[in-house]
Amino acid sequence: MKTMTLNRSSTKAMNYKVKKVLGAVAIYCVLIIVCAIFLFPCLWLILSSFSATGSLYDTPGFFPESYSFDAFIKLFTDTANHNYPQWLANTLVIAIFNCIFSTLLIIGTAYVISYFQFKARKGLMKSALVLSMFPSFMGMTVIYILMTQFNIVNNIWGLVLIYSCTAPLGYLVQKGFFDTIPQSIYEAAKIDGATNARIFTTITLPLAKPIIVYTALTSFTWPWSDFILPKLLLIEKDNWTVAVGLMQLGQDEFARFAAGSVFIAVPIVVLYFFLVKYMVNGMTSGAVKG
Repeated sequence: MKTMTLNRSSTKAMNYKVKKVLGAVAIYCVLIIVCAIFLFPCLWLILSSFSATGSLYDTPGFFPESYSFDAFIKLFTDTANHNYPQWLANTLVIAIFNCIFSTLLIIGTAYVISYFQFKARKGLMKSALVLSMFPSFMGMTVIYILMTQFNIVNNIWGLVLIYSCTAPLGYLVQKGFFDTIPQSIYEAAKIDGATNARIFTTITLPLAKPIIVYTALTSFTWPWSDFILPKLLLIEKDNWTVAVGLMQLGQDEFARFAAGSVFIAVPIVVLYFFLVKYMVNGMTSGAVKG
């Protein structure tokens, strides 16, 4: 009897292990397929940037038949009609200053709403939530009219102004992070005579390093790849960003388009690899409370 019971137990254990292994294999297979689907367009774009012909129509299949570095060379040397270095510099200026201003505004907004209790607090939170639900392109006409009234159309600083002013609407993740900081730390600092400014600079900011890095990185990448607002507000070629400039290239210059796309993606990929641990910490901590 005991032998039969042991056999049944071992059989169940064996079946459980087999099911577990098969389940893990199935999950890994699905993940590999999904990764292949997402990586294929990236691989195709990278290889297309090395196409010797440069035209999209000269590629018989998915990948070019011959390869060269001509597209990357022309990208930085042939600047008469397509000034990629200038577009890259404009994009870098917009991204850096937007990163600075947006990070300050978002962190400040999130901290105030999380730490201070005031009458209009819930009303502001609800208003920000409702406004953030509307697609950004719905206000394009209004934004353009306002920018013309202030005479900052075709000005990269006007673009920085719009990005920075609308950034505080996305404060929810940051607020969730500040909500996780124990109130006992603030209370102990107040007992010691610390002011609100000192609490923020000496206690909150050091503890909020993950969410600050996450906010800075997302604020940098948003204008780096945005197309709609720069296309609407930047008219002259010398003021274009990379996204707008590359879209003006013809299909016979597809290799240059691909080379420009690959080159501008490199800094973002490098930043993500170096700062991904802070991003994960920031997003997971900010998702604890709303």
